[in-house]
Amino acid sequence: MISRLDGPNKVTGRARYGADNNVPGMVFGHVVLSTIAHGRITAMDVAAARNAPGVIAVYTPFAPLRLRTPVSPFLGATWVPLQNTDVAHYGQPIGFVVAETYEQARDAAMLVGVSYDERPALTSMRDGLATAQDAPPAMDGAPPSLAVLAPGVESIEDALAASPVVVEATYTTATQNHAAMEPHSAVAVWESGGLTVHSGNQGSDLVAAALADALGLDLARVHVVNPFVGGAFGGKGAASTPAFLAAAAARDLGRPVKAALTREQVFTATATRPATVQRLSIGADEDGTLIALRHDSWSSTTATPGFVEPTSHGTSREWYATPNVAISQKMVPLHVPPTTFMRAPGEAPGSFALESAIDELAVALDVDPIELRRRNSSVAPPGKDLQWSSKHLDECFRLGATRFGWAERTRRGRADGDWLVGLGTATAMFPALRFPASVRVTLRDDDTAEVATSGADPGTGLLTVLALIGAESLDISPERVTPRLGDSALPPGGMSGGSTATASAGSAIMIAAPQAIDELLALASGPGAPFEGAELSYADGRVLAADGRRMTFGEVLRATGRRSIAAVGSSAPGEEMTKHSFSSFGAQFCEVRVHRWTREVRVSRMLGVFDAGRIINEQTARSQIIGGMIWGVSAALHEGLEIEESGRPANGDFASYLLPVNADIPDVDVAFVQYPDTLHNPVGARGLGEIGVVGMAAAIANAVHNATGIRVRHIPIAIEDLLD
Repeated sequence: MISRLDGPNKVTGRARYGADNNVPGMVFGHVVLSTIAHGRITAMDVAAARNAPGVIAVYTPFAPLRLRTPVSPFLGATWVPLQNTDVAHYGQPIGFVVAETYEQARDAAMLVGVSYDERPALTSMRDGLATAQDAPPAMDGAPPSLAVLAPGVESIEDALAASPVVVEATYTTATQNHAAMEPHSAVAVWESGGLTVHSGNQGSDLVAAALADALGLDLARVHVVNPFVGGAFGGKGAASTPAFLAAAAARDLGRPVKAALTREQVFTATATRPATVQRLSIGADEDGTLIALRHDSWSSTTATPGFVEPTSHGTSREWYATPNVAISQKMVPLHVPPTTFMRAPGEAPGSFALESAIDELAVALDVDPIELRRRNSSVAPPGKDLQWSSKHLDECFRLGATRFGWAERTRRGRADGDWLVGLGTATAMFPALRFPASVRVTLRDDDTAEVATSGADPGTGLLTVLALIGAESLDISPERVTPRLGDSALPPGGMSGGSTATASAGSAIMIAAPQAIDELLALASGPGAPFEGAELSYADGRVLAADGRRMTFGEVLRATGRRSIAAVGSSAPGEEMTKHSFSSFGAQFCEVRVHRWTREVRVSRMLGVFDAGRIINEQTARSQIIGGMIWGVSAALHEGLEIEESGRPANGDFASYLLPVNADIPDVDVAFVQYPDTLHNPVGARGLGEIGVVGMAAAIANAVHNATGIRVRHIPIAIEDLLD
């Protein structure tokens, strides 16, 4: 194991993020936001702003920057600002002021007067349920509603009616903002007929394609650079408002433009995790064997067409073995910011509902919650013939129960002075995916190698993983491998999202490295080469001949007058998808302490045990899991974007959008059961980045119930929810 390669640069401040770039002649842009949630802009008075000190240009829908709506096969259509006068949510970008300094642009933006034709806005999830619409098909093509019924069963209602024990409840989850430490920003520079954009994102080649489409440019003329990303979590998958506006304004003005959202602007000018309402009905036999499971989900979305986040398909569709299952998803159009991917997009909110309901069933049956889950563990997603490629969830629960002291749990918790102490658990699952990716492996004449792809490392540890897999594939030490990421000029690595990066880029490395070695051997045995005509092999970074002669690859390159030799490997999902189902698995455990009098909730212990195939680097893997588990604490006890009737976020800043701090988080224990899954990809690794958050909020709610006897069916849980 090696330490994170990006660690020293980050902790010493040497890491250069998008907004850290400064170039000669650069000017600054500030975004103007709407102050209504629904309507149409009838006029914008920009005279005072234009005459303010240092102002160079003011752009509005009445004097817009030329931008087209980019469309990609993966992300669909990406909204671009200032192209019409419609307002769909409070805080929507509607103007852009450019000035010589940031302060001048910011101050002038406050002088822009806006007149509206304001229309009634629907901003409440509860009020909007009556307007719900069927969701579009999921990304895998699954319909928004589906049912798998046992032979002879007419409907899910009949299956539930025939169940000896039925648990029914409705659960709700709050809107969340990604709240990445680095606000969305961009620095755009036009030179030599091309555009360079420095902007934190999750896939530089995808953002380059979006900007080229929006600006009507050949893709070869757009260069996007993002070696460091200060957090993303799905919120930087698409090109951002600052990237579109800075690029278009820089072209219009002939000067480099920097634009960055303020922290408050991030809460409305970017996308969110939607609020959900989820109704579950579970029918079981007296011994806990599931007979029927119905999961109906409603998800908020913006009133304008956009990304739809799944909320049920990742949980009740796959997690438990049951002969009868029915799920449905409906969207609730609201005049709120758009929605997009957020860490474990459907699985995080879906697992809160499902794993809370499973716990309620365990209580109703007086069955241990772990035993109930074990009895109903699925060997394949219900209704599918494709079994899981590898599943060791039972081992995760066994190891976790022993390590956590689960045997000491009682039905109604225990008291410790003025604290009520409870234990909770939940299953975690997240699909094991791969995206198409290409990686270039280069052997150099100084006996070092480079592994390069355009993908991003938004804190996940991918840079370190590339070095490790590259070193293993080339049979050299990791210290001799230089990984490169975050540059659209490199082979396309796709998006760093969906917990796919290690499996996707790693598989491509394992294709590229042998190709580079084959080219090296051909070079070494060619005419005039050191091993001319010899049969050669490769090991330990050296070319080997049968007569015992050997040379390092650097020595071969120097002897043949070459500086380097390179090969590009490409990988994508293939026929394995027709043979198995793939997922990562985990068991979440937590202990909470609820104060008898104040009803304050404290998480006092946490443990996650995960089956995610091969772990490439335990340090980065643990970091990812711990971060996800902490996010689960945040979702359960702290985090929720509160939307006022006007559409304005009541807590759109870090002073009032509650997030856990060090004092809220105890020591977190993480363990892995390692079974390489080479049926999924040649690396044997499955995704880790998102599964850490899955199930944790439910485990906390289940522990709160164990401690207090109070079942809270919404998150975040507040003190008021626990008052007698």
